[in-house]
Amino acid sequence: MPLHTRPKIVASAIAVLIAASACGGPAESVADDLSQVSLRVGDQTGNTQALLEEAGLLDDVPYEIEWSEYAAAVNLHEALMAGAIDIGGAADAPTVSAIAGGSWIQVFAAWSNNGKGTALVVPEDSSAESLADLAGGEVSPSTRGSIAHFLLLRAVDEEGLEPDSVEPTFLAPVDAGAAFSAGELDAWATWNVYLARAQGEQGARVLVDGEDLLPGLYLLSATDDALDDPLLVEAMADYSARVDAGYAWGRDNPEEFVEFYADFAGQSVDVAERVADSNTDYHRIGVDTDLAESLEDTYATWVDGDVLPDRDLDLAEYVAEEAPAADDGAAD
Repeated sequence: MPLHTRPKIVASAIAVLIAASACGGPAESVADDLSQVSLRVGDQTGNTQALLEEAGLLDDVPYEIEWSEYAAAVNLHEALMAGAIDIGGAADAPTVSAIAGGSWIQVFAAWSNNGKGTALVVPEDSSAESLADLAGGEVSPSTRGSIAHFLLLRAVDEEGLEPDSVEPTFLAPVDAGAAFSAGELDAWATWNVYLARAQGEQGARVLVDGEDLLPGLYLLSATDDALDDPLLVEAMADYSARVDAGYAWGRDNPEEFVEFYADFAGQSVDVAERVADSNTDYHRIGVDTDLAESLEDTYATWVDGDVLPDRDLDLAEYVAEEAPAADDGAAD
């Protein structure tokens, strides 16, 4: 098979389900057969499993979930590429990187929080008022290829600066945090807990906010083999709906979410309160041409930033044409 040329297989799998539903009886037998299904789910740091358990959304699952926990998105996508899991979630930036690296997956469900929870911060007493003021300074977008690096590249483009106007210093998040705290960085692009701690404990000031600058996507990607199995497709649709319900539970129960997250992540209540909005404000979006265009934009950003090579890559081939609608799947 030529590089990045693939057959569309998910349509045929879902068509089987639609046909079964139209016949009445077979639809019930398909649902009954879910009791024999084992869905292998990849989960970053165990966060999704913990959230769904806290929200009571794993009490009535009609199939078995075999959880696998990964430290980061790159590890999860390696497992998808190896066929060790059927489905797993990650942001758009690492998902596009995995596809560019030759992974045969398709996006099965998608959410957006409009880029909340990612920012470029400067020390409280910094004189910088814009990204241009950081030219020649020490700026870390955390690790190369991270969502924070993505933010820096987008911000440079948004402000009309030359791509090399800000030379990044790549550091692991913990190392970048230590360097920022010690005054060794003029700015730090980071996310989630790292961002919350920088603001709460060090008084860091946001210079560039990721909200509305980034798509803020969370994507559930599935392997081709899983998409070719009608029962797994049904299980994955149900699982996607449970993930959506988990986000809704967090929004509807902010105090309970903060208590849960502080305990799960081993963070202070202050940090948990700071990340609660960005961690729960994910709303389901369509798996459609708009999503494909967003992924194309992500890929273009990585190419322009010399993170990924420029290849003849059609991201529409990696978006499931007939993925379930946002309201399909598990009960409320």
